[in-house]
Amino acid sequence: MNKIRVFQADDHLILREGIRSLLEKVPDIEIVGEAGDGIEAVAKVGTLVPDVVLMDIAMPRLSGLEATRQIKEKNPQIKVLVLTMYETDQYISQMLQSGASGYVVKTAAASELVSAVRTVHRGDVYLYPAIAQLLVTDYLEKVKAGEEDSQSRLTSREKEILKLIAEGKKNKEIANLLGIRLRTVQAHRANVMDKLRLHDRTELVKYAIRKGMVTP
Repeated sequence: MNKIRVFQADDHLILREGIRSLLEKVPDIEIVGEAGDGIEAVAKVGTLVPDVVLMDIAMPRLSGLEATRQIKEKNPQIKVLVLTMYETDQYISQMLQSGASGYVVKTAAASELVSAVRTVHRGDVYLYPAIAQLLVTDYLEKVKAGEEDSQSRLTSREKEILKLIAEGKKNKEIANLLGIRLRTVQAHRANVMDKLRLHDRTELVKYAIRKGMVTP
């Protein structure tokens, strides 16, 4: 029986050891390598070429998001399964867009992880139930709000200001960066929120991330 060759990328050693111990007991799965940061993961995966990579999102030196992009660019046949503590839509869509085939949270049962590995290995997409529900809910909310074509309603200046807001810039900083008056920034910000039907900065940031304007 050909075993599924799995690589782990996570900066928490104890967690890696626990997962290795768990998966080594599964007859059709074997751990072929591991890494504690994104750069190391990309390098080792390029050499080992595993079937499935268990990828954390938040890692030193290079994020799981960028590591996934680089791995998929070099070896598109490798499946990436996100294993993380985050259950927010701002990360889910970004990871899936970068090429990940599945998304599992670290609080999932051991059987859930094994099932996810097998699912992505055979070419299917695996989403932890709570994650799948979150994506469906988020999509329905976007459709209801008319977000699918919302970007086309923004002017180039409004998009520029939205991006700066999402990057954490304050109104005064934006005014100084763009060489415009503070009141002008405030007016543009109000227009953006009105056009997108958003209510606070958090929603603006989440929108910008979903649209790929900024990286989490």
